[in-house]
Amino acid sequence: MRVPDKSSGVLCSGASVTDKYEFIDAEYAAAAADTATTAPTIRQMCEWLEVSKSGFYEWRGNPGSAAARRREELKLIITKAFEDSDGTSGYRRVHAQLQRWGVQAGPELVRALMRELGLVPCQVLRRRSLTVQAAAGPIPDLVNRDFGASAPGEKMVGDITYIDTWQGWLYLATVIDCATRKVVGWAMDDNYRTPLITEAIEMAARNVDLPKGAIFHSDRGSNYTSAEFAGVLGRLGIRQSVGRTGICYDNALAESFNGALKVERVHRTVYPTREHAREDIARYIELRYNHKRLHSALGYRTPQEVMDEYLEMKAAA
Repeated sequence: MRVPDKSSGVLCSGASVTDKYEFIDAEYAAAAADTATTAPTIRQMCEWLEVSKSGFYEWRGNPGSAAARRREELKLIITKAFEDSDGTSGYRRVHAQLQRWGVQAGPELVRALMRELGLVPCQVLRRRSLTVQAAAGPIPDLVNRDFGASAPGEKMVGDITYIDTWQGWLYLATVIDCATRKVVGWAMDDNYRTPLITEAIEMAARNVDLPKGAIFHSDRGSNYTSAEFAGVLGRLGIRQSVGRTGICYDNALAESFNGALKVERVHRTVYPTREHAREDIARYIELRYNHKRLHSALGYRTPQEVMDEYLEMKAAA
């Protein structure tokens, strides 16, 4: 039976028996996590790498072995990374955090150890939309589901969501920069009339140096398509873009933020007052989402890190 290509480096590098056991252990963890593929057995891998199967089990099962000690150390570090994310990170983000700390461990090993520890992240659920759709009009879709941008302020998206409190609904309007995924503008109130979204976009215009031709994209809600809001965008020099009626994917980036906010914070908290909710959500946006939360679309960096990198490059140019 042919040895898989990915193990050839272990065989050709004069690796020790311990190195080979660690390779088999990591491959076994990866196979256990990926049930969709047929993986080699431990016996087969031991044969390929010319090591003893019984020796492998003795090495892995010995509480005093380097492998056992390393797994226990990794479990402690993984638990810290998971808890630092307030229980919101899946194995990919936990793995990325370990890499930032200089801890070497494969993503599938992290996944397997998280399963052993029972660390299950929050899951984003579908939300009920509160958008009152406006009739189709002349405002074009300038984004066409392309949420990439080469510079901050070039392309932004926005949406409104709601938070339940004992005093009633609190509404949140956000503006997210597509280049950095940073929430650059936000506003909260007990209603979702046009002044709410106006406050959010004006905050974004203060926080980001908007280039000529900057775009703001939203769904086709009646407030976003109102003449009043169009006038605000015109005053700020921002081109307006809206998605199609009832198609949530046309504003997926803004919807994604709302889902993360609800699952990672709102649905795990009880708000006696709107002010209580306002303070908690402001902390989530500014302290966690913008400055701590790792984003896969950003190469597992934070929005603020990406923004800072851009500003540094711009200053050096």
